Amino acid sequence: MFELSQIFYAGAFGLIVLGMAGIVLSSHLIRIIFAIAILEAGVNLLLLMSSFRETARAPIMVDGVFPPIMADPITQALVLTAIVIGVGILALALSLALRLQGVYGTMDMSKIRRAMERDIAHAADISLPTSDHAPLSVSTPGAIPQIEQGGAKS
Repeated sequence: MFELSQIFYAGAFGLIVLGMAGIVLSSHLIRIIFAIAILEAGVNLLLLMSSFRETARAPIMVDGVFPPIMADPITQALVLTAIVIGVGILALALSLALRLQGVYGTMDMSKIRRAMERDIAHAADISLPTSDHAPLSVSTPGAIPQIEQGGAKS
């Protein structure tokens, strides 16, 4: 029904989509790092599939004859290099995440971002930037702020 290459291509694209969704939808730092690892695995599989031929053999001369259809060793070498680099980056990211956990006490990216902005502003002796378009804080639950020309009031 399905060829083997179609299944591998579907798996590669599935891993890529799953990794991208994990990066975009998650706010927990460890989940984002693992989503990057899943995305990387999908890209590596897609690169390997770009040179896949079902009947291909390793490009090794046997009895003075090369096989008629050979697998591309360059793609395999690139993917192997990408795997090694990916493991190093994953280890670095996890160690930085643990360091952030120790400093800020959370793995939530929005809380870490706010705390880092506050620390940077404090170290630079400047105030945090504000916006005239920031959402209004409503003191009464369910109350709708009245908007007039020249500003908003609640």
